[in-house]
Amino acid sequence: MSDATKEIDALIALMARLPGLGPRSARRAVLHMIKKRGLLMAPLAEALQSVAASARECLNCGNIGTSDICDICASPKRQTGEICVVEDVADLWAMERAAVFKGRYHVLGGTLSALDAIGPDELRIPKLLDRVVSEEVSEVILALNATIDGQTTAHYIASELERRDVAVTSLAQGVPIGGELDYLDDGTISAALKARKAL
Repeated sequence: MSDATKEIDALIALMARLPGLGPRSARRAVLHMIKKRGLLMAPLAEALQSVAASARECLNCGNIGTSDICDICASPKRQTGEICVVEDVADLWAMERAAVFKGRYHVLGGTLSALDAIGPDELRIPKLLDRVVSEEVSEVILALNATIDGQTTAHYIASELERRDVAVTSLAQGVPIGGELDYLDDGTISAALKARKAL
């Protein structure tokens, strides 16, 4: 590594650590930013510095925002008595993109995993149980990934909520809109058949 390109190579190495970017993609992105440094690089550097200084986790739900309580938790319009439980912030943002859920969220920060020694206390499960009582929640919607760890976590939360006066539901699983049966895996077809409904 020559001294002339040391800083550029360091930037490429940092960019390559981002999800979805390998060394080649990072190199292309950095070269593009350098060519458009006035339009891209300077504003990006400024935005990164600003977000690094202001981003924080919502004390209530675990969402990422720029204040101690996120906009969703702070909004009186979101007080529906429903909490949608998700694994991480990316899942919350995906739900918000769909713009169909009008309640509040709870980000667990992962799933239960005996292999990784992740128990309920390593996640935000105790905080969820507290919120169910303090916010007078009537329904908890478990929107966890359809993995073994996701389903184990969902069953654990459902069993913890059995003693409370709250409905526990989960997202329907099965054939996606526009999906063709021939391209689906056996587990998806099985879940879709079990979740069938009258027309």
